[in-house]
Amino acid sequence: MNRKKTRRIYIGSVPIGDGAPIAVQSMTKTDTRDIFKTVKQIKELEKAGCEIVRIAIPDNEAAKAIGEIKKRIKIPLVADIHFNYKLALEAIKQGVDGLRINPGNIGDRLKVKEVVRAAKEKGIPIRIGVNAGSLPKDLIKKYGHPTAEAMVESAERHIEILEELDFKDIKVSLKASDVLKTTEAYRLFSEKHEYPLHVGITETGCPPEGIVKSSIGIGILLMEGIGDTIRVSLTTSPVTEVEVAYEILRTLQLRQVGVEVISCPTCGRCEINLKKMVKEVKAAVKKIKKPIRVAVMGCSVNGPGEAQGADFGIAGGKGQGIVFVKGEILKIVKENEIVSALINAINSFSC
Repeated sequence: MNRKKTRRIYIGSVPIGDGAPIAVQSMTKTDTRDIFKTVKQIKELEKAGCEIVRIAIPDNEAAKAIGEIKKRIKIPLVADIHFNYKLALEAIKQGVDGLRINPGNIGDRLKVKEVVRAAKEKGIPIRIGVNAGSLPKDLIKKYGHPTAEAMVESAERHIEILEELDFKDIKVSLKASDVLKTTEAYRLFSEKHEYPLHVGITETGCPPEGIVKSSIGIGILLMEGIGDTIRVSLTTSPVTEVEVAYEILRTLQLRQVGVEVISCPTCGRCEINLKKMVKEVKAAVKKIKKPIRVAVMGCSVNGPGEAQGADFGIAGGKGQGIVFVKGEILKIVKENEIVSALINAINSFSC
């Protein structure tokens, strides 16, 4: 699929836009003022493969915590700020890598100018984040309700303020909990502008509903070449957000990172404990970062064919199973040895 041409910006050392790999983001769910818990969660996100992390900055104490947090983590840090320009200035002072702040919401032009000047000096990009649930009243009146057109116009107002100050290190998001409205807003914006886009569906809820909404919305846009960085927003652990994001990218063949485990849904022909085997395999390969495909199949109908199509695989039978490597049968083993034989094969060939 052809990706939309966008401007290149950098969040820390991570390139965004202009053909760079689609970056995976998440956001901490801790109180930023609790440095220990926030750092702990960010380290968990780093381990999961998160490439950019955003933290909420509700007050000055949270802003001042940025410096200490930055010392203890590896990935770029983005400060999420609303209304108070002084928090943006403190976040920049503390060494943040990016800002999420809407210039039209932080007061008069002098305040915006001060934030832009500080961001320019440090080479810090600004994300304009439009949310359908918090559009200006005049746009709601103009369009009747929070339409995709209203979202785009809101983003353009914020962009205009920054462009007038000769600031173009901008990333944009246009999110709603409605998948169709969100995708339409991104399409409209993408047709008119070349600023990189942070794609996601907001307020999707818990899994599985949230995963379905996010996968459909983000997937549609990525298939159309729209999107330079993504966040899956879920009411659950942010680590799950990262895992789902990579699964979306892997499914669309946009990024191949880590092990993809495929498995059959099981049926009356399955004579082994496949669910248990899948869990064991997924746990065992979690730390492998190489792009590998592993098939865990439960019977002889589709099993051998699917397993042969993977880099590694097993096809179970009554009391035993076959281990495959690159389409070739490696060995036949007893049921209680299937998983260990598969893992040994993966470790042997992947080193």
